[in-house]
Amino acid sequence: MTQRERLQDFTGNGPKAAPTFSAAEMSRRQQAIRAHMASAGIDAALFTSYHNINYYADFLYCQFGRRYGLVIDHDKATTISAGIDGGQPWRRTAGGNITYTDWQKDNYFHAVRQLVGAARRIGIEFDHVSVELLASLESEFPGVDLVDIAAPAMRLRMVKSAEEIAHITEMARIADLGGAACVEAVAMGVPEHEVALHSTAAMVREIARTWPQAELLDTWTWFQSGLNTDGAHNPVTSRRIERGDILSLNCFPMVAGYYVALERTLFAEEASDEHLRLWRINCEVHDRGKELLVPGNRCSDIARELNEIYAGHGLLQYRSFGYGHSFGVLCHYYGREAGLELREDCDTVLEPGMVVSMEPMITIPEGMPGAGGYREHDILVIEDGGNRNITGFPYGPDHLIVRAAARAA
Repeated sequence: MTQRERLQDFTGNGPKAAPTFSAAEMSRRQQAIRAHMASAGIDAALFTSYHNINYYADFLYCQFGRRYGLVIDHDKATTISAGIDGGQPWRRTAGGNITYTDWQKDNYFHAVRQLVGAARRIGIEFDHVSVELLASLESEFPGVDLVDIAAPAMRLRMVKSAEEIAHITEMARIADLGGAACVEAVAMGVPEHEVALHSTAAMVREIARTWPQAELLDTWTWFQSGLNTDGAHNPVTSRRIERGDILSLNCFPMVAGYYVALERTLFAEEASDEHLRLWRINCEVHDRGKELLVPGNRCSDIARELNEIYAGHGLLQYRSFGYGHSFGVLCHYYGREAGLELREDCDTVLEPGMVVSMEPMITIPEGMPGAGGYREHDILVIEDGGNRNITGFPYGPDHLIVRAAARAA
């Protein structure tokens, strides 16, 4: 029976792609995790998640039922990719790459063994490794200590560098363009999906213009109307906009694994008195929340203070989720810096370099006056003595009651 090789070498298959960040920035990240490894006695780390592989190697994989990895030891960083991707992982990796073939079931682990060598203590991501993968690692590496490196890696990601903040700031500008495109497309009779498509296209084109050598993937828009606004992550439908509808625009440009968001409440043509009252209360919470995003404030304390505003209006029971979260390498299908969320159970203290959203939301059930979901969302960079709001799109009743003629669609 003819056998194929277990590993392939795509090194040099075309030039390296233009990196998202400088060589100094990627070295800083890798050296930071190595410093933790040294203090914890970890010989090598095997990262398997989208977010950590992207953060430490600038490579965003497409899983499609295969395993991927990044091994960082005290000397080098090497991604592990499947042969189906050809040389793209090598071209995108800040470091080396090793490619395994599909011709034997355990070729992925064969690749890992080449990279970890005689390591006796290996860091893995406890919050990402499945039961099946853990069992395979324990079988493939008997006698090796597998220790958690996910939490320390997350803490390092929470404070952004100057290059990251510049990248996120530019993306927030593009999110604002997506919001403007949403408003431009809103009219009676237009389906949600047409509004979303118009917004997404505007953002993708601007991303291509701004980063001409970037990979273009994962940018999207959720545009919701009427009942569909009750959940923050409700998918786009073909429902058509009607007069008096509450609307939600949610614009999400993605560049090199980094996600930003712009979210706003709107109304089609007109809003009832109760809708206006609730909308203004949510904007009041939003405004106060932004004032609280300063160094030294604790996430849980911020959440509790904002709860009191809702409670004072008899609306606390309609609050939908936490008040905000960290931004950086994350997406709707991967990643989350769970240690930096504006919730009652998170005691992280804000510090300069963190990038956090303020996004209060209430949902009034269908059938009640003012029914629907209300959500405003800005992104703020925590700086010495305060913060900097990098979202520029307007919000509130003075700006986003959208009046346009009916359109055929």
